[in-house]
Amino acid sequence: MNQTPRGNRLHIAIFGRRNAGKSSLINALTDQDIALVSDVAGTTTDPVYKSMEILPIGPVLIIDTAGIDDEGNIGELRVQKTKEVINKTDVAIIVVDHRTGLSKWEIELLDLLKGKNIPMVIVENKIDLKGNSDEPVYNLEDNIPIVKTSAKLKEGIDELKNIIIEIAPTFEEKSLLDGLVNPREMVLLVTPIDSAAPKGRMILPQVQVIREILDKGAFMAICRENQVAETIRHLKNPPKLIITDSQAFKEVNEQISDDTPITSFSIIFANHKGDLKYLIDGVKTIEGLQEGSKILIAEACTHHRQKDDIGTVKIPMWLEKITGKKLNFNWVTGTAFPNNLEEYSLIVHCGSCMLNRQEMIYRIDTAKKAVVPMVNYGVLISYVAGILDKAVYPFKLK
Repeated sequence: MNQTPRGNRLHIAIFGRRNAGKSSLINALTDQDIALVSDVAGTTTDPVYKSMEILPIGPVLIIDTAGIDDEGNIGELRVQKTKEVINKTDVAIIVVDHRTGLSKWEIELLDLLKGKNIPMVIVENKIDLKGNSDEPVYNLEDNIPIVKTSAKLKEGIDELKNIIIEIAPTFEEKSLLDGLVNPREMVLLVTPIDSAAPKGRMILPQVQVIREILDKGAFMAICRENQVAETIRHLKNPPKLIITDSQAFKEVNEQISDDTPITSFSIIFANHKGDLKYLIDGVKTIEGLQEGSKILIAEACTHHRQKDDIGTVKIPMWLEKITGKKLNFNWVTGTAFPNNLEEYSLIVHCGSCMLNRQEMIYRIDTAKKAVVPMVNYGVLISYVAGILDKAVYPFKLK
């Protein structure tokens, strides 16, 4: 709880062919032996993640990937995992062996990154080794910075960090609660303690919202879903905003006045990391679903399923009850997200607290290109509870 969550860190991904020195470079950047280093090509199989700080950027997540030139059936799967990392990348580092320079593999990768407008830097690694191509000619039309390094000897690493600082995108300084909470206002948080609640701790969205309230200099009270009315009676003035777990929407709303603003942790994250208006438009397509329509339910994290699990049990039950139709459901979890979405009539996405904004926007854009509506858990549950307009009103969408 005392570390910046991955989803809030700048994602810096390291790409390149096998044995170009990617793992050595991530070890040099972090000054730790994070990634396994070997002269055997293909040592890195799955992406390796390391959280660190690069001042003045702040918290970052560095990602080491498998070689883009991997071979065989397993190698193709590794390359696919590497390409999936691009969807969450804020800054890309392309590592090449200075003795060989760019190949078709790096050129293809550069085109992918340019197509997504991702800032990048080319690293000529292994300058401590002599070869036939000490001065490779790149013939790059774009003004892509190039830095020479020896990850083994840690030469050029400071220069590389300075380039990362220079090209890193500057995100709009917008917090989770901008426009929702002001200093010295009272916020009531409703956090159910049920079978899905982690033992002895709070879930990440709740922790992040608590920190945001403290940062804004506002006040807060916290209670369970069956204590809302009693808690409000203990307050000198009514809360300016109630933020609840989405699944408690109906019970909480029954305990408050019609003019008390209410929303959920999930909707706050939808607004912060995605396109809330698009998700609201998506929920309005539910009643048009047909018998046998295919629904994709996507969760960005993996967790132990409960008997009343929100994604596999409750949402399918609610959708079939609303539509009166028998629907077909598919599920994806973690980093998995289909490229071809045309077969689906609706995508239901989690709150995305584990994703960075880059990846959530990629998922939304993929759905838009496929002309498939999307909704997130919080928006959907507010619709099921009959308070959609009330739950999104605090965001003052145009």
